[in-house]
Amino acid sequence: MGIRDWFGRVFGREPEQPEPEEQRPSAPTAQDIEAALQRVEELVAGGAVPTVVTSRVRRVAKTVRETIPRLANLGMGSPQAYSVVATATDYLPEALGGYLRLPRDWADSRPIENGKTSLMLLIDQLDLLGSTMDKIFDAVVRVDADALIAHGRFLQEKFGTPGSAPRPAPVQPPPEPRSTLDLG
Repeated sequence: MGIRDWFGRVFGREPEQPEPEEQRPSAPTAQDIEAALQRVEELVAGGAVPTVVTSRVRRVAKTVRETIPRLANLGMGSPQAYSVVATATDYLPEALGGYLRLPRDWADSRPIENGKTSLMLLIDQLDLLGSTMDKIFDAVVRVDADALIAHGRFLQEKFGTPGSAPRPAPVQPPPEPRSTLDLG
């Protein structure tokens, strides 16, 4: 309690109410990301989009799902981890939503940018998301692969040379047969 508060109490003034803290949205959980992927897959289900779009959406969703359990390998707040989450919750739904808001015939047949139709632009965007998610997945898995390599090196230094297996004890050649003429 400060002096101002004390004087306020003595002279009957209402204490100042602290300003409410700004509520920040929490980071999406694995369940939130999965739900976002489910919603996107529902948008493409049932022939709502051409099969080339459906297959690309499924590819991106599959890679994101495979990456989610390993996001901690990238470190908290990493740009790659953000990209995985944003792909599921923002980039993929926005690309698909922009295409779906257009009339099908128009979107699939009218060039809108550099001779490309909306469908062609969407395919390019999905391919870019797919290749980016593949690179991020490779980076995530590489952390575990590097740990395996490091452990193998440790074992080699501790117990042997690279690529060597434990050697069996040398076998003593059997004694030469004795001649029956030996008197000994």
